[in-house]
Amino acid sequence: MKRIDHAEAASRFIQAKDHADFHDQRLWDLRGKRDTESRKLPEWETLRVLASQIKEHTLSHLAQYLEQFEANAKANGIQVHWARDAAEHNEIVLGLLRAHRADTLVKSKSMLTDECDMRAYLTRRGIEIIETDLGERIQQLDDEPPSHIVVPAVHKLRSDVAKVFARTLGTDPANRDVPYLAESQRQHTRPYYLKAQAAMTGANFAIAETGSFVVCTNEGNADLGASIAPLHIASIGIEKLIPKVEHLGVFIRMLSRSALGSPITQITSHFRAPRPGAELHVVLVDNGRSERLGMEDFWGSLKCIRCGACMNTCPVYRRSGGLSYGSTYSGPIGVIIDPTFDLRKFSSLPFASTLNGSCTQVCPVKIDIHGQILKWRQVIAERQQLPMVKREAMRLAGKVLSSPKLYRAAVEAAAAGIDHLPRTLLYNPFNAWGRQRELPAAPKLTFRQWYVKHRSGSADHPGKAP
Repeated sequence: MKRIDHAEAASRFIQAKDHADFHDQRLWDLRGKRDTESRKLPEWETLRVLASQIKEHTLSHLAQYLEQFEANAKANGIQVHWARDAAEHNEIVLGLLRAHRADTLVKSKSMLTDECDMRAYLTRRGIEIIETDLGERIQQLDDEPPSHIVVPAVHKLRSDVAKVFARTLGTDPANRDVPYLAESQRQHTRPYYLKAQAAMTGANFAIAETGSFVVCTNEGNADLGASIAPLHIASIGIEKLIPKVEHLGVFIRMLSRSALGSPITQITSHFRAPRPGAELHVVLVDNGRSERLGMEDFWGSLKCIRCGACMNTCPVYRRSGGLSYGSTYSGPIGVIIDPTFDLRKFSSLPFASTLNGSCTQVCPVKIDIHGQILKWRQVIAERQQLPMVKREAMRLAGKVLSSPKLYRAAVEAAAAGIDHLPRTLLYNPFNAWGRQRELPAAPKLTFRQWYVKHRSGSADHPGKAP
C-alpha cells in the first residue's frame, strides 16, 4: 500500500492561494462562532465532562449496550444486521437492495459509508446512488471525496461549484449566485426522492434504552429519503451508542455548537420503528472499532461525535485542506484514527501537526487528541515506519541533542551557515522546511553566547555558564 505523502499534497493545495486563504478563513470563522456559542453556556465545561464520562462508560460496557440496542430495536420492528468489516457492510446493503429490486438509492451524508467505500462498490454492481446532502452532492458530481466531516465541500469556492454544476447539471457557468446554485441542485435531486426504491442514512447517536437512533441535519434531506422510500437502511458504527434518552440532550446541545457555532441543527430526527408498509434496517458496523477499543493509548478516539471542531481550529488542516490527508477522516481526528486502519499507509499523518493542543481544547468529548498524535509518532518510530530520510534525520538529531558539546557546535555552525552559505546549499530537496518558507535570520549571539557575555560569573548570577 502506497504511503500518503501529506506534505506533497498540502503543497499543491497551498499553491492555489485564493482557495487556501478562503479555506483558512472560513474554518477559523467556524471556530470563532463555536467559542461565542460555548461562552453563552455557563455549564459548557460541565457538559464536556458529562459527555466524556457517558462515552467512556458506554465504551467500557459496549457489548452490553449493543445487545440491549439490538433487542429493543427488534422489538420496535427494526431489522438489525451485524457487519465485521467494510466488505460485510457493503454485501449486506447490496443484498437488501437486490431483495427489494432497488436500483436507485438516495443517500444522506454518512462518513461510515465513505469509510467502507460503499458508493463505488454499489455503483460497479449497477446501483445508482444519489448523494442528497448539498456538499456531498457537489463532491460526488466533481468525483472527489469529502474534505471535511461536516462541510464536505468547504475547500471549494462558489466559482468552483458553478463550474461543476455547469458541467454536470447544465446550469449557467457564469452564474455564481448561491441561491441559484442551491436551487439548481435541489430541482435536479427532488425527482430521485420520488423514484428511489431505497434510502440510506447514517446516525449521529443510537440509544440502547429505546432501540432508536438519531440523525441531525440542516437540510432535511435525510427525512425526505427515509419518509418516501419503502426501504430505509441506516449504517451505524458501533461506537455511536449511548445508554439512555436522557443522555442525548448532553450531546445535542454540544454537537452543532462545536461543529458550526449554531445553537442546534435545523432538524433532529428520531427513528424508532419502520413506517407502516415500509422496512427499516440497521447495519451495525465494526470495521476495526473493536480492535481500536483494545488499544490502551488510542481507544479514546472512539468517543468522537464527528463534530469537526478539531479540524476547524487546526492550523495545519486549515492550511493544507482535507484532501491532502488521503482518507475519509482528515484533520486531527483523522490523524489519530487513520493509522488504526493502516499504519504504514498513514504513517506521515501524525507528523502533520504542531502539537499545539487546540484540538484537545475544543473537543466536546475531551479526547486527548494531541497526546494521541504524539503517541502515534512514538509507535511509528518504534515499528520502523518512518521514511528513511526522516529516520536518519531523527537519529542524527538524537545524537546532537544528547550531547551539549555537539549541540552547541551545531547551533553555531547553523547560524554561520544561514548567513554565509550559498542559497543552493540551503534550499535543496533535503530541506523540507525551505520548500515553502525562508529560514529565519540567525541571531547575532546564541543564548549561551549571550549568557556567557552578560551573566556568567556576575554577582546576581554566580556560577559557570550552562
